[in-house]
Amino acid sequence: MSLPRQETKVDQLISQFDVLLRTLVPKAAQPHRPNPALGHEQADMDDAERRHAAGLMRINHTGEVCAQALYQGQAATAKLEEVREQMTQAAEEEIDHLAWCDQRLQELDSRTSLLNPIFYGLSFGIGAAAGLAGDKYSLGFVAATEDQVCQHLEEHFESLPAQDERSRAILRQMHEDEAQHAEWALSAGGIEFPTPVKKAMSLVSKVMTKSVYRI
Repeated sequence: MSLPRQETKVDQLISQFDVLLRTLVPKAAQPHRPNPALGHEQADMDDAERRHAAGLMRINHTGEVCAQALYQGQAATAKLEEVREQMTQAAEEEIDHLAWCDQRLQELDSRTSLLNPIFYGLSFGIGAAAGLAGDKYSLGFVAATEDQVCQHLEEHFESLPAQDERSRAILRQMHEDEAQHAEWALSAGGIEFPTPVKKAMSLVSKVMTKSVYRI
């Protein structure tokens, strides 16, 4: 019986390029799970409400673009094989979020952010640097990032138009998944980042949200 073929650097590059295309090309990402919005009726919203809902979902979509890039960067430089595999698995789960947000933006007659390629490149570099610093820092960064994402989701959950249950259902499932990713990262050996570092991450996150809401 032949042994399984070992993945080469070329294989990894091809895989990363495939993820990049699925992440940045609209409608390319295919979810593994049904969209949570399917169980809710399309709500009537005026133009202002629809634009606001689209702006929030565009922010969430770009957040998932950043998450894909962070996980890919970290997986590329992680020291331990089990950590690398977990990063890859987490990225696969985030594809669902990416696709759901994209689908919701289409329903709202809107689009994904034009700034996504820039944020993908920056996030990949940050993820790779975190991985090079060591798995405990890389995992700690995952936990801190997911905590930030959960905070944004909670804010958006309250800010969405009251009748927009389709968007709210997506954010609810995303919040549950992100919280689990944060717990996994800490239980796998990630360090708890100090408050000043988290505050700095929050400031960077605000720059992203302010720019992506409209662009």
